[in-house]
Amino acid sequence: MLRCDPNVLLDISSPILDYLRQLHKTYADLQEGTVATYIPELARADPNWFGIALATAGGAIYECGDSSQPFTIQSISKPFVYGLALEDNTRTDVLAKIGVEPTGDAFNAVSLEPGTGRPRNPMINAGAIAAAGLIAGKSHATRLGRMLQMFSLYAGREVTIDEMVYRSEAETGHRNRAIGHMLRNFDILVEPPDFRQCSVSVTCRDLAIMAATLANRGVNPLTGKRAIRGEYVESVLSVMASCGMYDYAGEWLYRIGMPAKSGVAGGIIAVLPGQLGVGVFSPPLDARGNSVRGIRVCDELSRSFDLHLFNNPNASRSVIRLEFTGAEVNSTRVRTAAESRALQNSASAIRVFQIQGNLVFSTCEVVVRRVFTVLDQTDYVVLDLKHLLSMDECAARLLYQLWDKVRAMGKALLFCAISRAPGLRRYLKTKRGEQFDSELRVFDDSDPALEWCENNLLELDSTLQRCAAGQLPAGYELFHDLAPDEVRTVAGLFERRRYRAGEVMARIGDPSSEVFFIASGLASVTIPVSGGTQKRLGVFSAGMALGEMGFLDRAPRSAVITADTDVECDLLKVDEFERLAQTHPRITFVMLANMALAIADRLRKATRAFSAFDY
Repeated sequence: MLRCDPNVLLDISSPILDYLRQLHKTYADLQEGTVATYIPELARADPNWFGIALATAGGAIYECGDSSQPFTIQSISKPFVYGLALEDNTRTDVLAKIGVEPTGDAFNAVSLEPGTGRPRNPMINAGAIAAAGLIAGKSHATRLGRMLQMFSLYAGREVTIDEMVYRSEAETGHRNRAIGHMLRNFDILVEPPDFRQCSVSVTCRDLAIMAATLANRGVNPLTGKRAIRGEYVESVLSVMASCGMYDYAGEWLYRIGMPAKSGVAGGIIAVLPGQLGVGVFSPPLDARGNSVRGIRVCDELSRSFDLHLFNNPNASRSVIRLEFTGAEVNSTRVRTAAESRALQNSASAIRVFQIQGNLVFSTCEVVVRRVFTVLDQTDYVVLDLKHLLSMDECAARLLYQLWDKVRAMGKALLFCAISRAPGLRRYLKTKRGEQFDSELRVFDDSDPALEWCENNLLELDSTLQRCAAGQLPAGYELFHDLAPDEVRTVAGLFERRRYRAGEVMARIGDPSSEVFFIASGLASVTIPVSGGTQKRLGVFSAGMALGEMGFLDRAPRSAVITADTDVECDLLKVDEFERLAQTHPRITFVMLANMALAIADRLRKATRAFSAFDY
């Protein structure tokens, strides 16, 4: 019985959030690094502050720790201001004043090209000051307003300046002012620089959303508003990849493989184009000025979720090809009228997801998030993998964790066509060991998986009236509305026959000379399909009739009938039925009417399936 115990409190958080929490726990006690002190106000930061946030290009956010703690953006502002400069000018104009070559120098190095005075790239202070000077506007106030509006679009909320940090920076920013004067000397700047962009107050969550906006080609995935024109995103990400981590940029790209930017307040952003953005906040810095915990977290995330930019298969956001409930599409198991009514009321608790394409972190996250969205209305989840192209180890781990969470809630998650994902099978076998066969439900196709779920729902239905031994043949569905003496008349024509499990009861091309009334057991109707396999058209149980189309057209059998279990049945010869029409026309009329109703019910069932599959 698959139900949650209402007295048991269960953690139903996503396995992605579970992972972030564990990552936070792992590095929360890390004591390496020191808080920046050259800006007095930054020295007030608590070294224990530590937040992690991950936002997907689809708009999902996962966060833990001090993800809502405000801090100043500092140098993380540089790629965003650079993007605004590109929009206000052209690439040619901006390149004339700011290069794009990495320097290997510290962030505050005076790194200008000899002769031209052009800063080496926009991620060092000299380049950032030059980029800020390229922002359009008639006054400092106008340019500042445009920058704040731009940051707000990226973050999806209105951001402001931390005035205390700004005053602290202004009082100690002599080196930056000196850089500004040098840039004016080379006509890179025309006005004294304004450093307020570094004092914008943000949170770790903001950083993740800002990074996800870049991942989403400039469109904020939460608000749908564009923060930067898409054609400039590649330029911003390029300089982040090559220069964003200063003299650690090369090793960062080699190890972690995501365009990134750090700030001396302890923030780091990382972007995986098309997929996600990461924000980490932890004030203690290493000798290069990068957050110690931030680097460790990004390194672990990249390795665990296979996020390296150069090791990423094509990922489609339409990873869920189809989604439907058991009320919309039933299994091919042919049910009694009472069972069908019961399933109409309860089968919405079954939900099937057809997965397609490549399962990597970003696409698997879509599946996991969608499953969690419907779990409060769903007891049985079926993941159909027959359209899957590939799955990496990260996706296999997430699906296992999803299965484990669903199981802990007293619900069931079933895998179909797992042969398409051998890595998932290996991972599940490794995790469950000898319990694999008993604990996991694995099916070749979604149809038997649907049937298994339906059977469980029917077993839970205490109101369902089941056909008891001895009620047949009166309980045969084709005998509905026949009087007891009429049932006895037909039963007198029966021939009792038994079949072993796996035995073929009828083959394609056989004459349609008889109808099978199943007294006990299960029998399947199948047709051959490409590859030598059989496609199941229906499963019939006690009380049902098979081969009744022979009553109508006498055409040869067009499908195979096989006993799934030991089957006991009553055979009615078609010739006997035709003679019965002469002596007892009412009996044949009622049986033909019941047959028509059964065929109509199957047609309606097929129509619902076609509608759900959107053919």
